Amino acid sequence: MQRKFVKWWSPSLGKEMEMLVFGHGGAPVLVFPSSMGRFYEWEDFKMIETCREQIENGFNQFYCLDSVDAESFYNRSVHPHVRFMRYRQYESYITDEVIPFIHNNNQNRFIISTGASFGAYHAANIALKHPWFFGKLIAMSGKFDVRSFADDHYEDNVYFNNPVDYVPNLHGHQLEAIKKVDLRFVAGDQDICLDANRHFCHLLYEKGIWYDLDVWSPGVIHDWHEWRRMILKHLP
Repeated sequence: MQRKFVKWWSPSLGKEMEMLVFGHGGAPVLVFPSSMGRFYEWEDFKMIETCREQIENGFNQFYCLDSVDAESFYNRSVHPHVRFMRYRQYESYITDEVIPFIHNNNQNRFIISTGASFGAYHAANIALKHPWFFGKLIAMSGKFDVRSFADDHYEDNVYFNNPVDYVPNLHGHQLEAIKKVDLRFVAGDQDICLDANRHFCHLLYEKGIWYDLDVWSPGVIHDWHEWRRMILKHLP
């Protein structure tokens, strides 16, 4: 299995950003780490090893991202406006730097956005805001309301990065583009985020957006050993 460490200076973030790339071809998989996770998280927690057959056979190529959660949502030392502005810069890093990097390295334009826990929020938010870049979303055990990170502060940067707020108002080309994306939401029957998934999927339903809500049972919790099984099912 090919493994490559990649690093470049990000103009969007004003810092060096690191990434791990696994595989030589196939549909690209854009991997967002969980809360304050690093680019090597999916390797450490055996998610990549779980997908070894997909990777070695050239079915998928994984691009494992770093996060800036500690500088954005979890940075309680700065005003919420600054937190969400930092996240907007991270979004620009994805759309203006990472996506072109993937396109330059892989001719397959069917990009899969994925993540577990807080990584599922990142994966979903990026895919919903920029659906023309993606063919599939696999959001495992996510929550899609980030207002708790805003400390009662509310502005456009909060609204436009809070899926439970902006999804009900989607329209036009963006809505039609989202309807073309294969949206997968996966959670366990004992997952702390199950209700959040059900609520969010109801919002999608009200907008006429097709989705797959896959609830695993019995006794399936919010943990890596469950996500390893989930990604293997929903990746193909």
